[in-house]
Amino acid sequence: MPGRLSGVVGVAYVSTDADLLAGRSVDYTGRYRGRAAALVRPGDAAQVAQVLRECRDAGAHVTVQGGRTSLVAGTVPEHDDVLLSTERLTATSGVDIADRRVRVGAGVTLGSVQQAAVAAGLVFGVDLAARDSATVGGMASTNAGGLRTVRYGNMGEQVLGLEVALPDGTLLRRFSRVRSDNTGYDLASLFVGAEGTLGVLTELELRLYPTPAQRITAVCGFADLAALVAAGRLFRDLDGIAALEMIDGRACAVTAEKMGVAAPVDAPWLLLVELAGADDPGERLAAAFDDIDVSGEPAVGVDVAAQQRLWRVREAVLEVLGVYGPPLKFDVSLPLESVAGFAAASADLVKIHAPEAIPVLFGHIGEGNLHLNVLRVDTAAEQHLYAAMMTLIAEHGGNVSSEHGVGSRKRDYLTMSRTEDDVSTMRAVKAALDPTGYLNAAVLFG
Repeated sequence: MPGRLSGVVGVAYVSTDADLLAGRSVDYTGRYRGRAAALVRPGDAAQVAQVLRECRDAGAHVTVQGGRTSLVAGTVPEHDDVLLSTERLTATSGVDIADRRVRVGAGVTLGSVQQAAVAAGLVFGVDLAARDSATVGGMASTNAGGLRTVRYGNMGEQVLGLEVALPDGTLLRRFSRVRSDNTGYDLASLFVGAEGTLGVLTELELRLYPTPAQRITAVCGFADLAALVAAGRLFRDLDGIAALEMIDGRACAVTAEKMGVAAPVDAPWLLLVELAGADDPGERLAAAFDDIDVSGEPAVGVDVAAQQRLWRVREAVLEVLGVYGPPLKFDVSLPLESVAGFAAASADLVKIHAPEAIPVLFGHIGEGNLHLNVLRVDTAAEQHLYAAMMTLIAEHGGNVSSEHGVGSRKRDYLTMSRTEDDVSTMRAVKAALDPTGYLNAAVLFG
């Protein structure tokens, strides 16, 4: 098999080195490991398509890898797979300023797209903490959200067109110069959020936006989570809302202790709010504060340096999560009215299954998209806690995945968020495009 792949991409871009494969077969958190037989790195879409044909004909499983930042073991192989990396698919066209779009290879990082947009006086609507390693192909495959979802939406709303290598080795190109196009099936949308089970994204055309002239950032505190949620409802509907991030006071305590990053407001719950637009949003922000029950005086950043200091509070939470070893992660979407109840119930659940663990909760409160990370939990407690937490999420009317995808970690809980008919239909689509089920076989269905 490696010899046939070398004939497609060149000897230099195929490896069976055991140490390299071991490093590529562990997930981003370091918690989950798999096994692979070879790594192949195609240089263009035609090579991707030919690699898929060779693997299909040889009966080899393929796991697709981009920046390998999946938090649900979505890039961990389970069948001595061929790892197909998109890291060489990095071609980028010039930014189309008039139409505000850019075409990039699937292996281009989010940070590179952001830099290209800024250089053209525009912005890209999605932002993640893993911006320097997450690739746009992987982000589209999982329909990633991030820090600006409340303003711009998820990754799927940024994809104007795409090229994908299908499991049979054909190339599907769906690009259009017009913004309004309802000629037949919306095939591009089929591959957004499919987690690589229906094809390998090779190129994407992405939407860009005008850069807001004015921006203001604030962090305010709340004595209880219900008050924060009520404030979140108000802020998400404000004209110019750009970000709305909830931060657990327990997380701030850990970042202060371990990283020296202290919160600017002392409260059990913090809310980071950012408004942006053509006009100065300061008055709108001040008026909104008059209508909510904050704890203490909010910290407000008007200039760039002050705004960066406030954002540092949110970013430090992500950086400190691994201080006690790989955290146990739950990416959950909840109705806003269920958030406070879930927060209390999940903390109680952690006490039952892992008394020494530290639960921290943060996320994008405008969408009810929260990230519960359990720190200092051992593997013995993990299995029971994970299953119990999935049940708790469902009991509170939530989705077991919001923006990280299902991957292999959550595939057993898919029917908690989708009906049996939903899953049967998805399986039928998978079978139509990939009859042998060799592509990303561990993901979504298992």
